[in-house]
Amino acid sequence: MKMVRLLIQVPEPIKARLDALRQEGTTASGFIRHLLEDHFKQAPIVSRKGG
Repeated sequence: MKMVRLLIQVPEPIKARLDALRQEGTTASGFIRHLLEDHFKQAPIVSRKGG
């Protein structure tokens, strides 16, 4: 699967928590990717039709 880059901004307290995860060996990218994959597995697919 081809990966693409996504640039996001987060508040400093969240960045500090991501940095703490990094100290435990989890990258911010890996953590966010995991959260997104879990979210989209659970969320129903909504179709939007223009008109």
